[in-house]
Amino acid sequence: MAGPPASTLEPVTADRPRSVLREVSFLRLWAGSTASGLATWAMPFILGLAVLHSAITPTALGLVLAVRTVGFLIAVPVGGVLADRWSRRSVVLWSSLAAAVATPVLAMSLGRSVALMAVAGAVIGAGQGACRPAFQALTAEVVRPGRRQQANAAMTLAVRVTTLAGPALAALLATVLDVPTLLLGSGVLWLAAALLPPRGKPAPAPASAPAPDGAERTGFAAEFADGVREARRHPWFLGGLVALAAVIATGYSATGVVLPMVSRDRYGTEAVLATAVTAYTAGALLGALLIARWRPRSRGWAALAALACYGFAPLSLWLPGPVALVVVAYAVAGVGIELFNVPWFTAIQREVEPRRLARVSSLDFMVSYGLAPVGLALIAPAVDAFGPGPVLGLCTLVCFLVPAGAALVPTARHFSRGGARSTPEAVA
Repeated sequence: MAGPPASTLEPVTADRPRSVLREVSFLRLWAGSTASGLATWAMPFILGLAVLHSAITPTALGLVLAVRTVGFLIAVPVGGVLADRWSRRSVVLWSSLAAAVATPVLAMSLGRSVALMAVAGAVIGAGQGACRPAFQALTAEVVRPGRRQQANAAMTLAVRVTTLAGPALAALLATVLDVPTLLLGSGVLWLAAALLPPRGKPAPAPASAPAPDGAERTGFAAEFADGVREARRHPWFLGGLVALAAVIATGYSATGVVLPMVSRDRYGTEAVLATAVTAYTAGALLGALLIARWRPRSRGWAALAALACYGFAPLSLWLPGPVALVVVAYAVAGVGIELFNVPWFTAIQREVEPRRLARVSSLDFMVSYGLAPVGLALIAPAVDAFGPGPVLGLCTLVCFLVPAGAALVPTARHFSRGGARSTPEAVA
């Protein structure tokens, strides 16, 4: 039997089911997730304004952001276990409420108590970490399988728009509001994230899923280990996670460290830094719009090829060339990252056994967020020791070769253990 075409753009017809954007339950989920993302982004930016206004010292800023990251990384696996053990909606509610309550504490302690700021920052980070896997699992409960790729694209599109427009909006608000008031505003966003999402309908476990582990609850470590075992059942997930970790730890970190240096030393202007970052975000917006409707036949291979496109960013910094080369490379990297992210999230929601979905998602977030600061910490000394050229060259090769290696993993071609035609999305 002939297979489907290599790729399709879904046609819009009069009898086609309405868009996921017209479903109230998804719009509530989307609004809550967007509010949490905006609050997550806003905190370091607003605290940066506090440094500019001499309300806190740079050391205090670094401490608060560091403990926020620690709180996040500790809470991600905890949130994954809790979201699989109880209601995903309840985990979103209580974790977001914790961040909402801690934010005014952070605002009131500005310039008064660094210790209290640190405690509040850790609680906010924990709230952020616990709600991330719960939001991922809740999406699978709220959105029907055939529409999840569109839903995930809408989620990531909101993140990119926020990243692009947020700094200008915050800077505008800072002309009329002080820093504590801006922080209180981010607390309101966390409150919205807690209250807006709907209660999902858990998907039934497939008939082939393993039986429950027993009548009584096991301990946290055992439940998390059960999630790890579920992840190991999906070779495409392990291969993709290794590829994602490699790109984040090398390409993402290298460009974060070296781009400001290249902008200053090679081109003599900081405008290259701002333009490249803007091009990356604009590319990601384009990628999210495209992947909302594009269904490649070999979706796993297409996603991994798109992830490898991040290698063009360090490559453009490694090779001498005009500014336009850097800008185009960053735009291509932005498109690629979303052409990977959306199918990746959708595949996790589709393939992972529903009772273990939040725990597997927590592994993804632990790697994605956890390796970023590690890479940044290691890349800077490497640049000092060997110079930017060798470091950028190595990072470029890693970004290109590791996703290519992940594509050779069994089941990676379709991000599915059951083949291309085993899911509603494959035949949409």
